Amino acid sequence: MPLLEIGDPAPWFSVPSTNNPLFHFQTVGGRRVVLFFFGSAAFEQIQVILKSFQELSEEFQILQVPRFGVSVDAADKEQNRLTTIAASFIFFWDLDKTVSHQYGVCRDVEQNGTVGVHYAPQTFVLNENLQIINIFPIAEPHQHARQVLDFIKNLPPIEEARAATRHAPVLVIPNVLDKVFCRSLIDIYKADGGSPSGFMRQIEGKTVGLHDDNFKKRRDFFIKDPELQRQLSAIIFRRVRPEVEKAFQFTITRFERYLISCYDAESGGYFQPHRDNTSKGTLHRRFAMTLNLNVGEYTGGFLRFPEYAPHAYKGDSGTAIIFSCSLLHEATSMISGQRFALLSFFYGEEDAEVRKANFKYVAADSDSRIGEPA
Repeated sequence: MPLLEIGDPAPWFSVPSTNNPLFHFQTVGGRRVVLFFFGSAAFEQIQVILKSFQELSEEFQILQVPRFGVSVDAADKEQNRLTTIAASFIFFWDLDKTVSHQYGVCRDVEQNGTVGVHYAPQTFVLNENLQIINIFPIAEPHQHARQVLDFIKNLPPIEEARAATRHAPVLVIPNVLDKVFCRSLIDIYKADGGSPSGFMRQIEGKTVGLHDDNFKKRRDFFIKDPELQRQLSAIIFRRVRPEVEKAFQFTITRFERYLISCYDAESGGYFQPHRDNTSKGTLHRRFAMTLNLNVGEYTGGFLRFPEYAPHAYKGDSGTAIIFSCSLLHEATSMISGQRFALLSFFYGEEDAEVRKANFKYVAADSDSRIGEPA
């Protein structure tokens, strides 16, 4: 398994713990979480860190952040040496190292023909959706717990509970791309400048690409570099697909295309309310993704779902907004600046057969906008 990174969903697991013969980790969602993989408390630096966490336990409790530790040492359990050091923790017994391997802190190594284990203690901080929002390797043991606490203290406050209002059935996933990656995509667009963006309509039995500035005004750059497509798909499969499976019980296996779009206030960028799967050539599309690349550098340009509520969606740079292609949605008019976004459509294997069967209905001059069926 590749090393976990910020933005990845934390793997779920079920193992014995100090308070439960079989603890299901997925049940801790809804809170920010500290997950400390330390391996064994037999080492002095680990004891220092655990004691530091315990000394700060009241501050963690005020923030309502539970602390979990992962041990792979049977002696920790047999000698009960963990609860005497850090009673505020819940400890997991990962004696076969399965969970540690899942999180990439433990790997098998071979040296001089002998197979051993390399264990790299570190702390993961997870958000309410059990997504990794920071990873702390051990540098200075005496400062480790304080570094984790300071990071959590500087996070935006958790929203107070309130009565729910009408909202669209969309999925908002933060940290799908980091800020550096977002900026690199903007640079790719600017190097090319994009081309006028059209839309698909069913006309006399054919899916036809049209341009109409009264309906849509945007410029697009289609990503054709296979390596960049592969890189984006790998990230989507790691960070978006699991969330779609959890929320909608649907498995993404394919993408239609990736493009970088630009809505420009100077030229009057917007996209009127529309749906993304209303022609034979687009019927295969299941979910759409809008991932804003430069939030804070423009005004206007919200994603809105008028069937449900007037609320506008924007998120932060690198946040993916996923929604069914059947939903009516629009990009509201730009007020100032330029809004850049990464856009794509996702579908599955059964939908791929629909796409292949319906490609004959796509007008010859429109196939480049949806791509050849794979």
